[in-house]
Formats: sequence, C-alpha cells, structure tokens
Amino acid sequence: MADHYYTNQPGAAHDEQQFTFNLRGNELRFITDAGVFSRDRIDFGSVLLIENMEISSHARVLDVGCGYGPMGLTAAKLADHGRVTMIDVNERAVNLARRNAEANGIKNVEVRVSDVYSGVQGEQFDVILTNPPIRAGKEIVHRIFVEGYDLLVEGGEMWVVIQKKQGAPSALKKLQETYREVIEIDREKGYHIFRAIK
Repeated sequence: MADHYYTNQPGAAHDEQQFTFNLRGNELRFITDAGVFSRDRIDFGSVLLIENMEISSHARVLDVGCGYGPMGLTAAKLADHGRVTMIDVNERAVNLARRNAEANGIKNVEVRVSDVYSGVQGEQFDVILTNPPIRAGKEIVHRIFVEGYDLLVEGGEMWVVIQKKQGAPSALKKLQETYREVIEIDREKGYHIFRAIK
C-alpha cells in the first residue's frame, strides 16, 4: 500500500504537474506532486474554507497542514500587511508550498516542517486555518483543535473545514468544549465550515 500524504517523507515517485486556480480574485499558479493531498486540483473543502475565511490585512495567520499551499497563500494575499506561517508534517508538501509562494511572488509567508504544532511553539496568531488530515486519525485532528487554542491571541479564531462523514459532529463537539463560541459559517455538499472563537 502506498503511504498517504500525512507522512514526513512520502515514498511515492515524483510526478510534478502545474495548474492555475482563481481564489478570492487571485489567479494563483500551483506546482503539485505525487505524495501530497489533492494533487490534481484544489479539493472542494479547501476552496469552501477559502471562500468563507475572514482575514484582516494585518492578521498573523497559521495554516495547519498547508499541503502545497492554497489556503495559506490566499490568506497571505488577504493579509497583505500581515504574516502567514504555513506548516505541514510532509516535507514534499512544504517544499512545494515554498516554491508556490515564490512562483506567485508572495513574500509575507514562511513555510516550515512541523508535526502538529512542534514548529511554532510559543508563537501567537490571530487566525488558525485548517483542513485537518482526517487520515491521520481522530486523535491528531482533535489535537489540532485543542492545542491550537494556546497559540491564538484572546479573541483569535480557528477556521475548520470538515466533512460530516469524516467526523464533523465530533469535531464540532470538541471545538465547543475548547472555545468560547463556535459558529457554523457554511455547509455545502456535506462539508461544514466552523469558526471557533477563543
């Protein structure tokens, strides 16, 4: 069985491709490869989160499980006077995200290899974005929700996209246990967008 995208060093042979995609009015070019999540096109859940997320121009944003970068790079365009940190456990994805930032001339980003939040300990963010790695298991997904709380400033927000069949009800429960307020912002084709406020 081939290893999945939630691994530090995917073993899949390289097979790069490129496409462009319009996100929030920005035509962005993406290089993708085998061994990363949703390599052929940006997945519906990520697009739905991107369409709904609210990012101020000065925001400090963390994209957890950034993959090759669609959410974080769009956030960097919105936070044009802010800073976006993008993290992923998958080294191949991190390398692609760096190249995609460069290819699109996006300078206010930093991309790091990080196992959950190991690479950003002690830092503070206004917004955390995540399309959590469901295949990594419920324990990891819930760690992203709970441990993200301490990385947010007071009043900071975690934006989550998750499918109903992949655990949206238990995700909502865990967010409600952890955050002051949780709002369902959108629901489409079985995907839920949650905004959890610290």
